[in-house]
Amino acid sequence: MASLPSKMRGIIQPNANSKDLSLTTLPTPTINPSLGEHLIQVKACAPCAGELLWPKNFPPPSPRELIPCPDVAGVIISGPTDSPFQAGDEVFARTNYTRPGNARDLTVGVTGELAHKPKALSWVAAAAVPVSAETAWQILFIHAGIAAEAEVDFETAKEAWKGKRVLVTAASGGVGMWVVQLAALLGAEVVGTCGAANVALVKALGAKEVLDYRSTNIREWAEDPAKKVDVVIDCIGRQSLEDAWWAVRNGGVVLSIFQPPKQVCPAEYKGTGVKDVFFVMEPVRRHLESIAKLIELGSCRGMVDSVWPLEQYEEAFKRMDGGHARVT
Repeated sequence: MASLPSKMRGIIQPNANSKDLSLTTLPTPTINPSLGEHLIQVKACAPCAGELLWPKNFPPPSPRELIPCPDVAGVIISGPTDSPFQAGDEVFARTNYTRPGNARDLTVGVTGELAHKPKALSWVAAAAVPVSAETAWQILFIHAGIAAEAEVDFETAKEAWKGKRVLVTAASGGVGMWVVQLAALLGAEVVGTCGAANVALVKALGAKEVLDYRSTNIREWAEDPAKKVDVVIDCIGRQSLEDAWWAVRNGGVVLSIFQPPKQVCPAEYKGTGVKDVFFVMEPVRRHLESIAKLIELGSCRGMVDSVWPLEQYEEAFKRMDGGHARVT
């Protein structure tokens, strides 16, 4: 292995109370192979909406450098000798929040969160997948409570989801588009909400019905009992989540990745037996490897909004802050 430079480029957030970023020179990270750590040459990384607020609102359990961009695609430089990921392997991952992110030339990933990059994907396309796809996977296979358990296989999950009606808010967004695709593959009947410009896209991803959130009143739409859904999957929170409560049938599930659903349950809502779920995804290798297989089969796809060099990080984060972009 060629000797590594002692310094590298990286983007850093100066402190938890600041949303400012700067491109600077950082020490090259070192790894502890006994902890499953791998050194990775970063080929592409992706930010996550709102992540510059995380250090203030959800402080890391131990102090660390505040380097953004939790999604990464790159090449293994070194790692444990018994690892399934060896030098030269192409990988992608959502790395754990307890460690610095991946907006740097070299980064660290551990065995339990890495997966082999699908050969069909470019570096940029691969970096746009992990957090959104893994979140959708964990919604459908674990937290919605339909497939029952984390280790259930795809065919078993299909039996559980077949014929279920699902409402997905922000269905053209990063997580929403993966929920739509995976839910449709599992045999669910998907209803998605999005803006008028994205209706055709959401239908192409597998939704049976698409609602323009600007012109459709969900409460009025759901007055027809036949419109009610078994599961609401909310990807945006606030008013969207409040409105979505009207769509779930008695005994159903309201799940949000934005906030606990009960926080915005309408005071006049009279439904019964509805389970409410909020969770934060965890990087899991087996989930990402399963998603990679579906990508290789052409069953699912991600999307890239725009691509920026590391030096143009300010423009990239401004676009992300606009609320309608996936930036890599």
